[in-house]
Amino acid sequence: MTPSSITILGGGTAGWMAACLLQHHWPGTMIRLIEGSEIGIVGVGEGSTPQLKVFFDTIGVSEAEWMPAANATYKVGIQFEHWSQKPGYERYFHPFPTALDGHSAGQLFRAARLRRSGLDVQAHPDDFLFPGLLAERKLAPLNPENFPLEVSYGYHFDAHKVGEVLKGIATKRGVEWVDTRIASVEMTDDGEVAALIGEDGGRHEADFFIDASGFRALIAEQALGGAHVSFADNLFADSAVVLPTDVAQGGPECATRAIAMDAGWRWSIPLTNRTGNGYVYSSKYIEADAAETELRAALGVGKDVEARHLKMRCGRLDKSWNANCLAIGLAQGFLEPLEATALHIVLVTVEQFIKAVDTDGLGPEARGPFNDSIAARYEGIRDYIVAHYRCQLRRDTDYWRDNAAHENLSPSLKGIMTAWFTRQDLTLEVQRQDIARYYNAVSWHCLLGGYGNFPQKLEKPGEDVHLPDMYRIDDFLERCAMNFPSHNEALKAREAR
Repeated sequence: MTPSSITILGGGTAGWMAACLLQHHWPGTMIRLIEGSEIGIVGVGEGSTPQLKVFFDTIGVSEAEWMPAANATYKVGIQFEHWSQKPGYERYFHPFPTALDGHSAGQLFRAARLRRSGLDVQAHPDDFLFPGLLAERKLAPLNPENFPLEVSYGYHFDAHKVGEVLKGIATKRGVEWVDTRIASVEMTDDGEVAALIGEDGGRHEADFFIDASGFRALIAEQALGGAHVSFADNLFADSAVVLPTDVAQGGPECATRAIAMDAGWRWSIPLTNRTGNGYVYSSKYIEADAAETELRAALGVGKDVEARHLKMRCGRLDKSWNANCLAIGLAQGFLEPLEATALHIVLVTVEQFIKAVDTDGLGPEARGPFNDSIAARYEGIRDYIVAHYRCQLRRDTDYWRDNAAHENLSPSLKGIMTAWFTRQDLTLEVQRQDIARYYNAVSWHCLLGGYGNFPQKLEKPGEDVHLPDMYRIDDFLERCAMNFPSHNEALKAREAR
């Protein structure tokens, strides 16, 4: 049985996404969202995975309706720069999955395994996969009607503007919006949430509550006593400094850039009106003022542009669904924005919650499997992010040396690394662990091979070794690229609609 009323505490992108999804799937449920208009949003993340496109398709909102309003651009993946100091591997591209992978990914797997075996074989992942070529050529990932293989993509966007767009959509479709700041949470005798009490004295009841109140987690942690499971022991970053710059010459790119710095990394996220930049770092290795100075120097930005400093808490709640409350967004957990998974987790959480309730109702029998599934997703994504730091090939600062040396790794990540470095079949290991739903074998090959984690001493392959046909792969990718439009022209067409 679905709840007859749901109150969401907190707006922003996460809260309004939840409102739109719940209204779409449960049109008979009264949905209310409460937010204090004077409370700002963190707004660090301005990139997404392809799950965001699935969300907009699900609620029936076209790209022309929201992209121009949010200064949005297309995103085909992430380019990592200077995470490795090995010649030839100073950068690599982590692509989103595409239907074209079936034509070249197998060749990548074979080449990487031969290279791991010590043979002199071309095995840089960028040479085998299509999205990096789209990014290099500044082409939009929009399939023309005559091209039969779909290319999945995400977006870059202004997080605040997306929240405003979703607010307009949700309220037009019947979601009630209340502008007030919540002062306290009223509990029932059996440990559930009874109502939210506003600073104006208003009392807001509901059958079920969604906590999207950010890091303060007013319901999930403060009222319900949820425990925070910290990831600080293997994800060192706890701070960020943010600076905007102008749009890159030649127009916005269609990929995020993740560029290594002395004590972390910086993102470069292209919007139609500006480029978002942020330095994610560990305060153990660099102070805030020094981090800001390093970022300004990298960007060539003077003191006339104001910087914004943020603190981060990496980890998750022990239970995302507790009693009659579901935590989402920063109230649920936070993984540093290296792989732009924040909104992906919001969408998966809400969709899985809806499915769990539709199948098993709101009782405790549905919560256990749901919480286990969400926790596993957090930890699967965490492991992939940890692997970026543990397997990188930089040794020029204490930060990078300590990341490469630490051994606080999950059994899953140890299994992946063992398979790679002992020349086993990495694809089979991903299948054995059943972790492709977080990151598939292509992603793992890009990460480990993109850094150049191969033997130094190489031998010439014998005539009996079946090598990938690089000419055919290059020709295939080039011919595919001929079908895709300019990123700039695609964005202009969206604005014109």
